Amino acid sequence: MITNKNTKWIVLAGLAPALFVYAVFSIAPIFISFYYSFMSWDGFSEMRYIGFDNFKKLFGDSVFWHSLLNNGYVILASVVGQLSIALFIALLMNRKLRGLKFFRTVGFIPVIFSSVVVALTWSLIYNSETGLLNEFLRLIGLDSWAQNWLGDTKYAMLSVCVTIIWQFIGLYLMIFLAALQNISGEILEASAIDGASEWTKTTKIIIPMMKETIFAAIVLAISGSLKTFDQIFVMTLGGPAHATEVTAIYMYNKSFDTLQFGYGSSVAVVIFIVGIALIAMVNKLMGQRTN
Repeated sequence: MITNKNTKWIVLAGLAPALFVYAVFSIAPIFISFYYSFMSWDGFSEMRYIGFDNFKKLFGDSVFWHSLLNNGYVILASVVGQLSIALFIALLMNRKLRGLKFFRTVGFIPVIFSSVVVALTWSLIYNSETGLLNEFLRLIGLDSWAQNWLGDTKYAMLSVCVTIIWQFIGLYLMIFLAALQNISGEILEASAIDGASEWTKTTKIIIPMMKETIFAAIVLAISGSLKTFDQIFVMTLGGPAHATEVTAIYMYNKSFDTLQFGYGSSVAVVIFIVGIALIAMVNKLMGQRTN
């Protein structure tokens, strides 16, 4: 006979391999980065302890602050752009519509594409000479609107943010649709009987009941935005003139191009701390709104 005590050990034994992999590849690197951030190391010679010198140098680097600002743009695009668009589409698709399964499938397709493939595709769309976007603008007589979208500092960051928004809307669309389908139909029917309009039902009933899901989506959007690397790296390499350089690219350049692994680790530590702070702030704000 299997007792509750034995069941716990069986569950722990089943989770152990996954927990081990998670600890080795996710948790341990965080502590290693903290350790390296206090060192001067080029990856070959002996490490040398330098205390907080890496952080002093980092906070005095204007390129780092600009890369952090660019991360802010990506976070804003993700939270405001991706989540709001995904929620709006999810509310529309939560109705009984013909071909709903088809639209759900189409909406999720960009998520399953490799980020490199998406970046290369959008680079072709943004091409200043033969790109689809400029060709379309010329076709409808808006020649003056045609731009060097990825080569102009005024438009480069906006262009890559549009790409990021497009790729991941489908992910949050599926998350929100799942949450909407778990809302009791009886509650909505009762509100309709009481004379509540569609706007009232959406803003006073549906969205408040999705609070936890929306919070989880915001956390995913923030963490994903702080880790943004591949799309921007493929499309612009962080250029032109650092216009699209985010902290992950800045960290990569310092660690692998100039072999400043200690300095690069200090960037990783700051990214980690900023991410934790933003998530804690969102948690507090959303908690206050529901109290």
